[in-house]
Amino acid sequence: MKIGVLTALLAGQPLQQALDYIAEAGCEAVEIGTGNYPGSPHIDLDGMLRDAGKRKAWLKELDSRGLTLSALSCHGNPLHPNRKFAQANHDIHRKTVQLANKLGCERVINFSGCPGDSDRAKYPNWVTCPWPPDFSELVDWQWREKVIPYWKEEAAFARRNKVKLCFEMHPGFVVYNPETLLRLREACGENVGANFDPSHLFWQGIDPVAAIRELKDCIFHVHAKDTKVDKLNTQKNGVLDTKSYTGELQRSWIFRTVGYGNGYDVWKAIVSNLRMVGYDWVLSIEHEDSLMSPNEGLQKAIAFLKQVVIKEAPGVAYWA
Repeated sequence: MKIGVLTALLAGQPLQQALDYIAEAGCEAVEIGTGNYPGSPHIDLDGMLRDAGKRKAWLKELDSRGLTLSALSCHGNPLHPNRKFAQANHDIHRKTVQLANKLGCERVINFSGCPGDSDRAKYPNWVTCPWPPDFSELVDWQWREKVIPYWKEEAAFARRNKVKLCFEMHPGFVVYNPETLLRLREACGENVGANFDPSHLFWQGIDPVAAIRELKDCIFHVHAKDTKVDKLNTQKNGVLDTKSYTGELQRSWIFRTVGYGNGYDVWKAIVSNLRMVGYDWVLSIEHEDSLMSPNEGLQKAIAFLKQVVIKEAPGVAYWA
């Protein structure tokens, strides 16, 4: 496996400077945001779609530093009930799929999105319980009328472009756990899979190893990000928490750099089980740790993962 990084944490640096830093830090791959929630500071989406010369020059910047492009990311909500917002997210998604094809990149990462409660809705409506019956009816309507029709068409578009759609299982969107990911895959096709981010599973009470065993070869890409669950706050208020991420003392959980939420044994089990189900691509570091600067978080994540990820030698069994 390779250690990589989502370059959004270096959004304030120009591409060349960010790539120099990433390569010198010991990473082997980069995941690049193309727009929507991550923004696109390190790629000119429209310009590169139009100009083969720009694509060649851009790829040369990666190649000259020995970096692999692990994925293009356009995390957004193309199912948003605000049609203008949804259309903008859809356009970025489509362009990202097309650019991935032109760059020879097989993976595009996105959120599944979340519709509202009707065609007249203003905001997304994420349902977390089946009763009163309005909620069950709403979930059925969302999947039947919005989720499956949209992503079935987009999965077909991605197949024509030889691209896999990697959905990050994220609460607040309709795909938030293995069950909902597999439901979307069954409806839309085998080029639909997961961008496996354990940080969103830990606080839901999902065992990442159990999730890996359930998803198996549906895992197309992996984020290396951790979560620390605060037992005292969780015992009082449970895990659903809408307080600001910067209110660390009051929250039930916060995102952490890998190793600061869960220890070596947990991450060794994650890496070992990823390998056992056939995943041998990139662990892409995503920094959202409010207690560390991007520099500190990235350096500590790289050092931690280098101890967890043991390169497989020829003819030798792999165990992390």
